[in-house]
Amino acid sequence: MNSGFYFILAAQFFSALADNTLLIAAIAMLRNMDSPAAYEPLLKTSFTLSYVLLAAFVGAFADSMPKRRVMLISNTIKIVGCALLFTHIHPIAAYAVVGLGAAAYSPAKYGILTEYLPARLLVVANGWIEGLTVAAIIGGTMLGGVLIQSDVAHYLLSLDFPVIDTGIATVRDMNLSFVIGIYGVAAFLNLYVPDTGVDHKPLKCNPLYLVHEFNHCFRLLWRDKLGQISLGVTTLFWGAGATLQFVVIEWSRVQLGLDLTHASVMQGVVALGVAVGSVIAARFVTLRQSVKVIPLGIMMGIGVLGMIFIRQEWMALVMMLVLGILSGMFVVPMNALLQHRGHTLMGSGHSIAIQNFNENLSILVMTGIYSSLLYFQLGINTIVVLFALFVSGTMWLLMKRHAANQRIRDDVSYLDDSSH
Repeated sequence: MNSGFYFILAAQFFSALADNTLLIAAIAMLRNMDSPAAYEPLLKTSFTLSYVLLAAFVGAFADSMPKRRVMLISNTIKIVGCALLFTHIHPIAAYAVVGLGAAAYSPAKYGILTEYLPARLLVVANGWIEGLTVAAIIGGTMLGGVLIQSDVAHYLLSLDFPVIDTGIATVRDMNLSFVIGIYGVAAFLNLYVPDTGVDHKPLKCNPLYLVHEFNHCFRLLWRDKLGQISLGVTTLFWGAGATLQFVVIEWSRVQLGLDLTHASVMQGVVALGVAVGSVIAARFVTLRQSVKVIPLGIMMGIGVLGMIFIRQEWMALVMMLVLGILSGMFVVPMNALLQHRGHTLMGSGHSIAIQNFNENLSILVMTGIYSSLLYFQLGINTIVVLFALFVSGTMWLLMKRHAANQRIRDDVSYLDDSSH
């Protein structure tokens, strides 16, 4: 790996760090507004809505110019969304604007890997990028949790700078200033992301053409025997992962009596486990072996059931770490396989946009269902059981589907051989 790859990693890290710091700050804002608990998952819903609504356009946009320019434009949009919170716009609406930037950023950050690196390095590269993204989740959730603590906030607000009048007078303004600063670092690093030299397709101005092209690529990826399995697994994983992020916060409050600051640490431990699992996968799993990790997804779903029996914080931390490790070990190889198949079939930007569409539609549906269950006051342990059974059951079905695809391929190969 050369220096260009590390600039890609650094830019992604700081952009994701700001996203997750802002999420905790936005949750704190909702709580200060005495908003219902069901509003908190809607932050993730508003963030991911752009991934679904703009999927037909962001892939073509990412393939129409150098990926580093797309990443810079996307980070600028995120800064605008964060700055809107200074105008007292509702946190859900502002986070939706940040999601617009994230939707445009994603096809570029993953697409550049397939343009810049050979296929044999994709699992390793995904291990790095997922590991650092998870490190950003850890850092972001913990930084957000620290910044909302009254003693830390008041200390930072008491700092004076010679000559400079920052105008920052509230905890909210201080948090937002931190987040904008982190986005600024990411945007600066985007300037040093390498230009891969890949030819770019001119952006079509006809939206109907773009929708038709997206639909064609969507069908192509879902019909591919390996593409459909990797897409199904990652779609389920990211929907479940986003929902689990909020489940852990509410579960920590009800089951363990933890406040938002300590619950964000619990999230960070899950993310740490994903980082460890990503490193293990990058070290020991090749692209050819990627489908063999699906049973780990079933184990992860079953492991979630253990949450209902935990009453002590240290036990919860151990369980979150184990769940994270299992998650990282199976999602990184599946991500790499999906990127390779998508790049081979249709081009990196389009394939990542389709992946984002499916994964974020899953996030919308699953977080929406979770919000509804909270609204109707279903117990958190009941929700945990339903969540665990759904994840493990769906992963089992995907494993059976892959086995059936393999049998069909073997039968076709046998027929082809016998015809000679």
